[in-house]
Amino acid sequence: MKVALEGQVALVTGGAQGIGRAIVDALIENGARVAIVDIDTAAGTETAEEIRQTGGTCLFVEGDVSNVAQMEVVAKQVAEHFGTIQLLVNNAGINTRRDRVPIHQYALADWQRILDIDLTGVFATSRAVVPHMLKNATGRIVNISSIAGLVPLRLQSAYVAAKAGVANLTRSMALELGPQGILVNAVAPGSTLTRGTEALFYGADGAYTENAASLLSHIPLGRPGKTTEIAAAVLFLVSPDASYISGTILTVDGGWTAGYIREW
Repeated sequence: MKVALEGQVALVTGGAQGIGRAIVDALIENGARVAIVDIDTAAGTETAEEIRQTGGTCLFVEGDVSNVAQMEVVAKQVAEHFGTIQLLVNNAGINTRRDRVPIHQYALADWQRILDIDLTGVFATSRAVVPHMLKNATGRIVNISSIAGLVPLRLQSAYVAAKAGVANLTRSMALELGPQGILVNAVAPGSTLTRGTEALFYGADGAYTENAASLLSHIPLGRPGKTTEIAAAVLFLVSPDASYISGTILTVDGGWTAGYIREW
């Protein structure tokens, strides 16, 4: 997919690896200049250097999206470095609990950390970046939500609440910012194969694990998504062709949320 992003400046949170890295690569390949914001200094620095070595323009800035004051500084630094910010992808997020438990057993510390990063992080980064977009009365914001924010899942109360919040925050931002030339949308990925989810999906012999096979039985396309497929959705929403789309949650899930699959 090729779109015209030459001269555009994009800020991508959590862009050092996984879905974020795929988004960064897609933006760079289509002519954008990109600032990666991540708490992983080593990965962010390495990613930015790799991109520069291939001819792309990339800046790494260490930043914690849950820190409102810090994101103000980050946005100012990026805007001063590039002269502007036209595109924002709020990708940074976590879902750290592997021992899935019901709400009455869910630790407050885990709840708070996930909400701080996955929901407050979108608020804090957008709050810091939007004033720079308003200077030119134009901009595109894409928030990464999840199907967990559209169809509730069991035993993930913090993640489900945060991603549902992102979905409705996206719509609210679209209502507020549309009259000022800023389009706001979200992408809701389904199960996506990243370095972090490989252990869930694959056994030692490369075959799907029993848990993964059970999960995939609910996905009509029968496989997890690729990071590049999520990036393609983001790329479309920031492209000139998406100029009349705002307040939309674009689901990229292989048909998972289309309905319940059964043989009878």
